[in-house]
Amino acid sequence: MELSESVQKGLQSLADPMLFDLKTFSVLIEVAFRSLVSAHADSSVLDQPEFKRIDQMLLKHCHNAATTCILEGVKQNADKSTISSCLEDLRFDAERTDVFYSIYQKYRSDLETLLSSIGRCPPHINDVSWRLEYRIKNGHVHKVNEPSYLISLNVENANNGGSSEDLHFSCTMEQLQDLVGKMKDAAKSLEKATQL
Repeated sequence: MELSESVQKGLQSLADPMLFDLKTFSVLIEVAFRSLVSAHADSSVLDQPEFKRIDQMLLKHCHNAATTCILEGVKQNADKSTISSCLEDLRFDAERTDVFYSIYQKYRSDLETLLSSIGRCPPHINDVSWRLEYRIKNGHVHKVNEPSYLISLNVENANNGGSSEDLHFSCTMEQLQDLVGKMKDAAKSLEKATQL
C-alpha cells in the first residue's frame, strides 16, 4: 500500500508505545473504523476518556492517518500479509498489527459496501436554460444596475439510476464568460483525447 508521508508519520506516532499504550491504541483503531462506517459523522468520536492525556493535534493526525490506511487497505482488497508488511514497515509491533487486523476483519464487509456505493460518474448535462435578470436596486435601496444570468442545468445522474435533476445558479457576465471558456477548453481536451 502506498501512503503519503503525512499518513506514514501519523501511523509511526500511533505505533510508538510512549505515545499510545496498547489499550489507547486499540480504542483509537476501533474509533477510526466506527467513524468510517457510521451513518453520520460525529465530532465527539475522539472524546474518549482514554484520549484525555494525549495532545489533540497528535490525536487528530493519528486518527486521520489510521482512517486513510484503513480505506486504502479496503480499496486495494488487502490481505493479512499486505497489511502486516505495511504496518511493520511503519514500526508496528506484532501485537499492534494483530489488533489492527482483527478490527479490520470485523469492519471489512461494511467498508467494502460503503466504498462500492460511492458513485464513479459525474452528472451528465442534458439541457441548459438561462434567463437574463437586471437588478436596478439592492435591498438597501442603493442603485446597482447590473445584469446577472440565472442558469439552470438539467443533469442526469448515472449513479442514481439515470434520474435527472435541475441545478440552478446565478452568475455575472464575467463569471458566465469564464464558465463558457472553461467548457470550451474541456471540450477541446476531450476532442484531443479521443483522437489519440
